[in-house]
Order: sequence, then C-alpha cells, then structure tokens
Amino acid sequence: MAKLPMTFACGLYDRMLPLYTKEVEADGIDLNFLAIDSPREIFDRMSGALEFDASEMSSSEYVARFASGDCPFVALPVFPSRVFRHGHIAIDKRAIASPKDLAGKRIGVPLYGMTAAIFMRGLLQHDFGVDFAQVHWVEGALNEAKPHGNPVRPKLARPISIEANQSGKSLSDLLAAGEISATIAPSLPKSANRDPNVGRLFPGYREREKDYYRRTRIFPIMHVAVIRRDIYERYPFVATSLYRAFGEAKDLTLKKMRTGGALRYMLPWMAAEMEEIDEVFAGDPWPYGIEPNRPTLTALVQYMAEQGLIAKPVPVEDLFAPTFGLG
Repeated sequence: MAKLPMTFACGLYDRMLPLYTKEVEADGIDLNFLAIDSPREIFDRMSGALEFDASEMSSSEYVARFASGDCPFVALPVFPSRVFRHGHIAIDKRAIASPKDLAGKRIGVPLYGMTAAIFMRGLLQHDFGVDFAQVHWVEGALNEAKPHGNPVRPKLARPISIEANQSGKSLSDLLAAGEISATIAPSLPKSANRDPNVGRLFPGYREREKDYYRRTRIFPIMHVAVIRRDIYERYPFVATSLYRAFGEAKDLTLKKMRTGGALRYMLPWMAAEMEEIDEVFAGDPWPYGIEPNRPTLTALVQYMAEQGLIAKPVPVEDLFAPTFGLG
C-alpha cells in the first residue's frame, strides 16, 4: 500500500535528526522533512497559508487560536523546542535593580503573545511578585529596527498597553539608550555584549533555572508539533504514526548522546552534562505526552489567561489530538 506523502517543516534539532535522515520513519507516511532554521518563518507560513502538512508551531499561538475556536490545525503532545528563560531577561542596570522594579516600566518584547515572553512574565509574577498591570509594552525585532515576523494575532481577551516600535531603532538600541528599561525575548539583545549598562536580570540563571524546575516541574515548552486539521480529519492515523516516530527519534538521539568514546556534540564537558540530566530530570530531559508535561502545560494556559491572551484556561487534554492512549 502506498504511503501518504506529507511535508513537515521544522528546525533540524537533534531530537528530529533521525526523521530527517530517515533512520526513523513514520508508519504509513512518506515524510518530506523541510529543515528551516527560522521558527518565525515556519509559524507565519503555516498560520497564514497552511503551506505545510505538519510543522512545529508556537505553543502560545496554537493555544490562542484553539481557544478562539479558529484553529486550522491539531496538535500532538510533541515539543520540538523548550527553553528555560531566566537568563533571557535583559535590563538597563541604571533603572532596574530587582525584579519588582519592572513594575510600571516600558519593556521591549518581540511579540507580547510569544511563548517565551509568556513564561518569563509568569515566572516573574509568580516567583517574584512582579505586577505587570501598568507596564507599557514596546513590540519589535530585538536587534533590528523592524517588526518581528507577520503573525496571525487572535483578539486579546482584555486591553493591554502595547505599541509597535516605530522609533527607527532596535529594541536592543532602545535599551542601551535608556528608552526602555528591559527586554524579554528568546535571546539577549546585542547591547548586552557591548554596553556596560545592559545586563541580565539574573546573572546566575543556571542555578535559578534548576531550582525553578525542582520546585515547579516546569520546563517551558516553546513549540508544539501540529498537523493541518483537514489532513488529520481525512487520515486520522497520522496522529499516532507521527507521535510514535517523534518519540522514537528523540529516544534514539538521547541514546546516542550517552555513547562514550567520542563527543557527539561540541560540548567539552558533555559527560558531566549527561550526569546532570540524570540528576535533575531522572534521565529524560525532553518527555513527550501530556502527563509528564502537565505542570508546564497547565502553567502555559494559566499564564495566557492571566496575561489577557485567552479568556480562561483551556483543559490541557483538549489541546491535543488523540494518540490511542500513548500519552
């Protein structure tokens, strides 16, 4: 029987590489893996024109569209990208000495509704008591004087003070000039490397992130795997087939990371990194499925409701296509 041809657009992450090389294949599917380095490009092309049969997708954009009732794709509990975010909050040291100093300030963010920003606001609110009610948000690209992509924007659940950055400067330059007090973004602004007045809010972020995970079990999920709804409804088997293949690819990658002798990645202390993974994450830092990720998924929908991105939290089980009891 002929396999179903499907395109899948995703970054070429290590946990996805066996699918790209076809060392792992999805049953009944001839998967054309389209390796695209820019997540924003993938999101915009998938959200705007449904250019791919499946892809990675911004977790928050998926949840917002699902909650609005206007969602042309379904999700799998597969998470191509996840990142702790304590180390990505940059501040003007002249204006900010502690997290609570952020209250009432002008803060730069590529997109108010981006997943990274949601998790950063959530941890600042819940761990440090930061009140964002009077914050004014300035949206734009971090290191260029332009917008950050062309996302589909569901209507906010309540008014938020947001302006588009039309200054002719990047958010990085605005921060260095003292025209905004902080940035929360997927990476640090370039000014953090060249301006002594710009730095991290949490310099010792690695230890903070490990403590945060131990206390909350939250490892922020940035991206989720999605399938076009029309394809899923016509060929429902693809959900389970892809879920199994994603899991097999990830497990194979983790197994290879543990192979001694030669370093698989350019991490000189990789053996120590693997020991830390075993100690902090009990051996699997990247679980798929709903239950192992319930604290993180619950936090995401809670934060989105608190931050005015959705009207109320969505039950996490409702977010994902059935995978025949696989998670």
